[in-house]
Amino acid sequence: MTRLAAGALAICLALVAGLIVLIAARGLGYFWQSPIELFELADGTRVLGEVWNWEPRPGGAGRRVRLAVGNRDLTGADFRWIDESEILRRSRPEDAGVFERLEWGKFYGFPAQLLRGDRIAASGAEVWKEIRPLLAEKAEVRARIARLHGGEIDDVNRELERIRIELRQLRRRGLADSERTPILEAEREEYQRRYEAHLVQLRELEDELLAETLVLRAADGSLVRLPAGHAVRAVRANRLRLPQRLGLYASRLAEFLLDDPRESNTEGGIFPAIFGTVMMVFLTSLAVAPFGVLAAIYLREYARDGAFVRLVRISVNSLAGVPSIVFGVFGLGFFVYLVGGSIDQLFYPDRLPAPTFGTGGILWASLTLALLTVPVVIVSTEEGLTSVPRGVREGSFALGATKFETLRRVIVPAALPGVLTGIILAMARAAGEVAPLMIVGMVKLAPSLPIDAHFPFVHLERKFMHLGFHIYDVGFQSPNVEAVQPLVFATALLLILVVLSTNLAAILLRNRLRRKYASSGV
Repeated sequence: MTRLAAGALAICLALVAGLIVLIAARGLGYFWQSPIELFELADGTRVLGEVWNWEPRPGGAGRRVRLAVGNRDLTGADFRWIDESEILRRSRPEDAGVFERLEWGKFYGFPAQLLRGDRIAASGAEVWKEIRPLLAEKAEVRARIARLHGGEIDDVNRELERIRIELRQLRRRGLADSERTPILEAEREEYQRRYEAHLVQLRELEDELLAETLVLRAADGSLVRLPAGHAVRAVRANRLRLPQRLGLYASRLAEFLLDDPRESNTEGGIFPAIFGTVMMVFLTSLAVAPFGVLAAIYLREYARDGAFVRLVRISVNSLAGVPSIVFGVFGLGFFVYLVGGSIDQLFYPDRLPAPTFGTGGILWASLTLALLTVPVVIVSTEEGLTSVPRGVREGSFALGATKFETLRRVIVPAALPGVLTGIILAMARAAGEVAPLMIVGMVKLAPSLPIDAHFPFVHLERKFMHLGFHIYDVGFQSPNVEAVQPLVFATALLLILVVLSTNLAAILLRNRLRRKYASSGV
């Protein structure tokens, strides 16, 4: 029996390790730049792209290659299958490049011209000498536009919203003709002038962003005009050496971890999803720990065994098997509509009908997941309390300690490893749940993070992004599922790492407490 159990455990560990290795291999390859190959076919066409994979041709002899050709604006597809028998010649042109764009994905082709206005600044291979400093300059301009949107313009909009709400409050109270009204009107005019000045500055930056144009030539001779400000990278893939490939890999990985998503979440980074997932897990743990622990202490230490207590235990065990989407519906009805709507009526009446707390947000999502995971914490805490030896309790009572003092100073510290075990399991489940979050606050793209530099700094009413939903959205809702498969694996690997890191931190804390409170009697 022991050997059978050990063999089953070994098989499970091998399967888990194999799954992680598969996800890591598929996901980490997303950032690697492969050579660009030019295929000349028997019908005279030329196809340029990265070799994705080779496979046997269905229904016949020979093989076929799947080529990542990009150029979605020209061909309408990111991939093309080519039979090996159709290929006359393969080559790796040194002037070929992959151009990563803000829209329409990647472009595979050759630089034809660099235009500054209507003037030709460079042609042919000479364009490559101008691209790198030009794109660095355009990246800085995009950063300035982002700072202007998220800084000065955002601040002005906040002040205009504050003035609008204050004027509405005065009208609601019948004080529209008070001395405060002209002051607010003057402030609104001043902020409106600032807003228009910022718009002028924004238009100037946008014109600077579009001042240069890259004329690119596809393998079939088609020309595409790409504003230099819309190009994220231009990579001369067939001229890269290993250090340059590693540097490009690091750059793409940093973009993936630190930037915002773009192109319907199929390009760019996933930082808002990372931030939203970690913050939601933290808030869930913060909410579930006290309720779960206090409920377990009452059931184990204070409640007398009877029909009511047995009913409570049955209910707790039953809640652990309820589908998570049911908790999402409950969270929508109770937290969002009832509690959140009541908060809006009491504290934010002047913002209605636009809801503040009466709509989905990270607070309601965290409380919903706290309800979902509280049975796990209750059961684990009860087991931890039960494991404390009876002699320890009696020894505390014999020394004159009250029941509360015994509970606070002896029993709960000794049961903390069991409590943390429940919290670890709750964190792991909260990080992986998606279905209830789709109802109570999670969105495809969140324009603002729940934490920023504006008072009160933590905005629990805001919507958020989540890694689990990001995987679902990119993998099943994107216009080209095949092209984003590596991104799905990369995001899945990151979610696994987030869960492992949070669990590891909790496990280390649990082990430290276990050593601290270990004794001959416990």
